[in-house]
Amino acid sequence: MSSVTAGEQVDGGVYVDVDGRRVWHFHGGDPSGQAIVLLHGAFGSAATWGSQIADFTGVGLNVYAPERSGHGHSPDHDGPFTYADMAAETIDYLENVVSTPAHLVGWSDGAVIALLVARQRPDLVNRMVLVANYVNTDGQEAAEFFSLIQQRNPSTVEFLRSGYVPISPDGPDHFDVVYEKTVAMLSREPEYDLDDFADVAAPTLVVAADRGVVRIEHVLALSRVLPHGRFAVLPGTHILPVESPELFNPLVVSFLAADPASHWAP
Repeated sequence: MSSVTAGEQVDGGVYVDVDGRRVWHFHGGDPSGQAIVLLHGAFGSAATWGSQIADFTGVGLNVYAPERSGHGHSPDHDGPFTYADMAAETIDYLENVVSTPAHLVGWSDGAVIALLVARQRPDLVNRMVLVANYVNTDGQEAAEFFSLIQQRNPSTVEFLRSGYVPISPDGPDHFDVVYEKTVAMLSREPEYDLDDFADVAAPTLVVAADRGVVRIEHVLALSRVLPHGRFAVLPGTHILPVESPELFNPLVVSFLAADPASHWAP
């Protein structure tokens, strides 16, 4: 395993210390603007937020895009992947790197992490946007999508490997370890009741893709459980932020900027 040190700059980002772990992150935009933290999904990296980073830095936001342990440029850690651990890592990142309450934009696994962070540490969260996520397996619309990963479909494995190998400091052979840890996690998590998030008070926009892998009814129900939840459906698939940034990005920016009307009448 390659060693990386806090402060080392690589590929436009820098390594920071997060509770003893070396985590790579991108930081850009207006340092005096509102902080926004982009949380990627399984097998993802900060690069998947490329279109969002370009737009959000351009509208005066203070943008952070960390790559959690075992993803992107961040080295893996010992032990299994769990949502509880990923939330704990994110909380430490928010406390010690961002150092101010932030908007959280979570995609897929990143959205589940955002919810857990907001539930545990509401003081660290301003608003949230959640896209393409489920909180239990009843929310899966396309079970075959997850089967491709869990059954180790060769084409799927090689596609994911191709994104991992060029940038991971752990070397190409470590992809198999990360893959197995991810499969093991997805076989048992997430399994939260919708009501587990009934006390998450942060204003939250839940975004569904009309051709995604998550049941629209599931995320609609999540938005209604959240005390200040709102709901939107956009045309697209599970990779909505990549395929339709012209729809997704303005929606995010407008939600973060102002309170939506609570009633149609003045």
